[in-house]
Amino acid sequence: MQKSIGIFLVFCMTLFAQFNAKITPITLQIQKRMTEGGSWRQGCPVALKDLCYIRLNHWDFYGKIRTGELIVHKEIAKEVIGIFEALYQEKYPIKQMHLVSDFGGSDWHSIEADNTSAFNCRNATGTKRWSRHAYGKAIDINPLENPYISTAGHISHKASLNYKTRKHQNATPQDRALLLRDDPATKIFKKYGWKWGGEFVGEKDYQHFSK
Repeated sequence: MQKSIGIFLVFCMTLFAQFNAKITPITLQIQKRMTEGGSWRQGCPVALKDLCYIRLNHWDFYGKIRTGELIVHKEIAKEVIGIFEALYQEKYPIKQMHLVSDFGGSDWHSIEADNTSAFNCRNATGTKRWSRHAYGKAIDINPLENPYISTAGHISHKASLNYKTRKHQNATPQDRALLLRDDPATKIFKKYGWKWGGEFVGEKDYQHFSK
């Protein structure tokens, strides 16, 4: 009987858990993570004072509530919270959400971990110009389920090959994480005026949203 009550209480706590988010400036501790982790350096197109650090709730692939972290430009911080609160209400699953500096500033390693991320001082894929990520105005979400596909149809990450065909096939968290044009998650970003890489002409970058 006590076990049943415990399970019921856990269910209720999960059901009614509130979304939480907090915006803070880049502290010395976060700055150290960024510089030592290779996501920011002198010469980047945005100053640290123009970025901010966000901690927020999200649902993971196991139906549990996790705390994620993002660094974005301060101009869009409140907007980002609005987007992720809407995603939370939709129970859109996000595998994990950590700073790119935890992956040595490597976009490749962050993607391999299926990590949702935002700021990273790097060039746009295949170019010598700054990415929108270098300005803190882009987010890559569930990148393995939402891969970058070149104009030739190439996918670099083996775990993404199963998601080259863009359609929902089952109710697994991985399938729900896949982003299509008419999905609620995609519409949430577009409602705020963000561009979606799934609508790029030629190449497709299904994980990518930018402002």
